[in-house]
Amino acid sequence: MGKTFAVIGDPINHSLSPNIHSAAFRELNLDCSYIAYRIPKEELAEGIEGLKKIKIDGFNVTIPHKVEMMKYLDKIDESCSLIGAVNTVTNNDGILKGYNTDMDGFLEPLKKRNVDIKNSNVLLLGAGGAARAIVAGFAKEKAKKITIANRTIEKANNLVKFAQKISLDANAITIDQVEESAKNYDIIVNATSVGLQNEPSPISLEGINEKTVVYDIVYMPMHTDFLKRAKEKNAIVIFGYEMLLGQAVRAFEIWHGMEAPYNAMKKALLGGF
Repeated sequence: MGKTFAVIGDPINHSLSPNIHSAAFRELNLDCSYIAYRIPKEELAEGIEGLKKIKIDGFNVTIPHKVEMMKYLDKIDESCSLIGAVNTVTNNDGILKGYNTDMDGFLEPLKKRNVDIKNSNVLLLGAGGAARAIVAGFAKEKAKKITIANRTIEKANNLVKFAQKISLDANAITIDQVEESAKNYDIIVNATSVGLQNEPSPISLEGINEKTVVYDIVYMPMHTDFLKRAKEKNAIVIFGYEMLLGQAVRAFEIWHGMEAPYNAMKKALLGGF
C-alpha cells in the first residue's frame, strides 16, 4: 500500500517540494506520492480534517499556516516548540506530530562546508519568518554573538530577547546602521525578502574577504545581487536553495526513517529553476 504526502499552503502552485520529494521516491523506488494541496488561510481546520480522512502519511506546512498549524498538533518535537512554528507533520493513525526543519535545514549547508560556527560573530539581516529558526540554530551551535539588523527595530528587539533567553549574546540595529561594518563579521545571513525582485543588496559588503561566509536564504533568483557582490570579494557563498534542500532532506528522514538521496533531490530542485 503506497504512502501519500503533501505540502499545504496558499499560494502553493510555486512549491518545489513535489518535484524534490517525487525525485527521491523515484531514486529509491518507493511507492509514494507527494501532492501540493492549497488550503486558504481561514480553511485550515477543514483542510486538516480532509487530510486525515484520506489518511495522509505526512505533510509539509508553508505560508500562511506555519504558526496556526501548531494548534492542531497532538505532539511536537523540541525544535517546533522552541521556534513556535511547524513545517513538517507526521500522521500516525490520526495522531499528528509536528517538527520544524528550518533550523536543521539552515545549518546543513554550513556543516557541509565545515564552517566553524562556534565562537563566530554573526550578522543576521531580517527578523521575520525564518529568523527565529536561524537564531535558534546559531544558539545551538554556540556562536559567540549575533547582531540582528532589521528595517524596524521592534522586531529585531523581540528576536534579541529570544536569543538571550536561549543563551546567545545578541544586539539589535536597523539595516541602515550596518553601513560599512560587514567586515567585522564571520557569517552574514540575508533573511529578508530583498533579492526576490532582483533588488540591490540590502547592505554594503565592503571589506569582507575569502574567509567571510555570506548566506542568502532567498532561493529565487539563485544569484541575488547580495551573493554576486559576495562572490566579487571571493567570500564563501551559500545559496538559498541549499537551505530548501536541507529542509527537504530532513523532512524525508523524519517520514521515511532512512537517509535521503541528496543528489537526486538536488538535481530535481535545480531543474525546477
